[in-house]
Amino acid sequence: MGKKAPEEQPELVEETAEAEEAEELIVEEELSREDQLCAEVQIHKDQYLRTLAEMENLRKRTQREKEDLAKYANENILREVLPVIDNLERAVEHAEQAESSEGLLEGVQMTLEQFSQVLTRFGVKPLESLGQPFDPALHQAMGQLETDEYPVNVVARQMQKGYQLNERLLRPAMVMIAKEVTFPKPEDDESTTATDEIN
Repeated sequence: MGKKAPEEQPELVEETAEAEEAEELIVEEELSREDQLCAEVQIHKDQYLRTLAEMENLRKRTQREKEDLAKYANENILREVLPVIDNLERAVEHAEQAESSEGLLEGVQMTLEQFSQVLTRFGVKPLESLGQPFDPALHQAMGQLETDEYPVNVVARQMQKGYQLNERLLRPAMVMIAKEVTFPKPEDDESTTATDEIN
């Protein structure tokens, strides 16, 4: 008769079963932790993609608004200018039909006044240049003018008005600057007189 196999001790069987259960639990926990991490990564990825899409939409919308602003920025001032053009056209029509030019002059003066009012409403005002000291930040010198009427380096003549928009230069005034009057040298007068006497 052969030997009987030793029976496994019940304590050893229980420890092995507990170890296997513990291992299974660890594996399950690791799998569930991995699933959680994957789910979190997916959530963050979705949030990132959504934010990226929102940023792109915002960029496109801002670009469109910027283009519209540039396209229609002058709409208000142009709307104000249209009645002025209407009045100029009426003045020209009246001048063509009228025999004297008094009506035309009056119409043009009124239109100029209307233009000035429109510019003032939009913060544009003319520079007062005549008789003012020359300022290269406000004036564009076109030359010098000999005159006793104004001191040296003062604007003696304005060829084109300058304008400011809300205290910022819009267009410089084109001006002539006063300089001292130079008289011919006395020698030139004497030589001319002597030459005249010889002849």
